[in-house]
Amino acid sequence: MGKLTPLPLLLGMAWPLLAWWLHDALGSWPLLIGGVLLLAWRLPDARRLAAIAAGVLLLTGLLVDAELGMRAYPVAINAVMLGLFATSLWRGRPIIERLARLREPRLPPSGVRYTRRVTQAWCGFFLANGAIAAWTALYADLALWSLYNGAISYALIALMFCGEWLCRRRLRREPASCTSP
Repeated sequence: MGKLTPLPLLLGMAWPLLAWWLHDALGSWPLLIGGVLLLAWRLPDARRLAAIAAGVLLLTGLLVDAELGMRAYPVAINAVMLGLFATSLWRGRPIIERLARLREPRLPPSGVRYTRRVTQAWCGFFLANGAIAAWTALYADLALWSLYNGAISYALIALMFCGEWLCRRRLRREPASCTSP
């Protein structure tokens, strides 16, 4: 994985709030184009998936509605993340295992099993979060879409991180529970 630069990360995280704030002034098309460019800039390590997601955003804008294409940005991000995490379960090491090995290169077999489960849990999260983002893109007004995708989803990500951290701490104190199926 390459180095994450702060600007595309911050812009991507703020995208729903920026879209809500700028929509009346700019309209859907400029924001849709901005979202497509941001998607490609934000996810350089997932170029193929990001290109597919950007294409879907543009097609949605062209064939259905520019505002829906603009609102599909969080759906695209969740789809790309789901794709990255899911493919890592079948090719190479799961993403969470790679991250764990940065800190603990000699990860024991129980740790390998645990990191695989955590990668699977993140896949479930991205699937659910993407489904809710899709629902808000299709049915919610712009304010609710912005609230969920620009605030609530990040709170849920933080809860997921904290929950996993607490679980990992508990499992490290109880080595026998790490080896059980």
